[in-house]
Amino acid sequence: MSSSVALRKADETINVSGEFPFSKTDFREIAKFVKDASGIELSESKASLVYSRLTKRLRARSLKSFAAYRELVAIDEAERNRMLSALTTNVTKFYREIHHFEHLAKLFRGPLGAAAKRGERIRLWSAACSSGQEPHSMALAILGVLPEAPQLDIKILASDLSSDVVNHGRKGIYRAEELQDIPADVRKRWIEPIVEDGEKQFRVSDVARELITFRELNLMEKWPMRGPFQVIFCRNVVIYFDQATQAALWQRFAGLLPAGGTLYIGHSERLSGPATSQFCADGITTFQLTKGAGL
Repeated sequence: MSSSVALRKADETINVSGEFPFSKTDFREIAKFVKDASGIELSESKASLVYSRLTKRLRARSLKSFAAYRELVAIDEAERNRMLSALTTNVTKFYREIHHFEHLAKLFRGPLGAAAKRGERIRLWSAACSSGQEPHSMALAILGVLPEAPQLDIKILASDLSSDVVNHGRKGIYRAEELQDIPADVRKRWIEPIVEDGEKQFRVSDVARELITFRELNLMEKWPMRGPFQVIFCRNVVIYFDQATQAALWQRFAGLLPAGGTLYIGHSERLSGPATSQFCADGITTFQLTKGAGL
């Protein structure tokens, strides 16, 4: 039976309806863990989101309270990773903010495509790839103007904090409704129907998937790659960090871009800190590194 559970802060009450007890302490400890592990801040306005996303985990582990769940994640690393995945995975789709992919295609019609044909090394990074729609959209945009890309030295690194979404992206398998934003001619050429778990689904072609390497990576930790990356996508993630962390991340991205490299950010995000003097606008939420730390 459903009950009304409340988080209380001074005179303020935030109501969360559901089947499990969920206290102020539960929320604060979960939010602290997420902050420490990922840099993402969860305000109390996100209490309902935390509750709704984690109740599935309580049911899966046959637990009766969030207090019991906190005890579990304190000792179970696999469950901690599942909790992070549940709370940090954002909604994504193919060709989200399509102007970025149009801009990327233009780069590969022009300077990046010419450089690749000369045998130069071209690297791109999808820095918060979620379940793979973004890096696959990058690969499809490149193949659309440079079909010989698999024979050239072009690679996309796709990274995310969550092992679950990284594995999903690596498989490249999606439901029909997830493909609606892919142009029909692109779907026909680069997407193939398959049967997965007895259900008709669709897989991004081997040609496109071979351009991408998926890796788990926490943006808050040390990055193993040295770059340079000619293109970095980091969209709709930095907005969840505090201002100091945002400024530091923009600066770190600048350090992996060469002069003229391109950074794509989310529509609600803004560059901040020292990096603002190193970039110039090159389109909607699209920036080119002009000077400074770029390699």
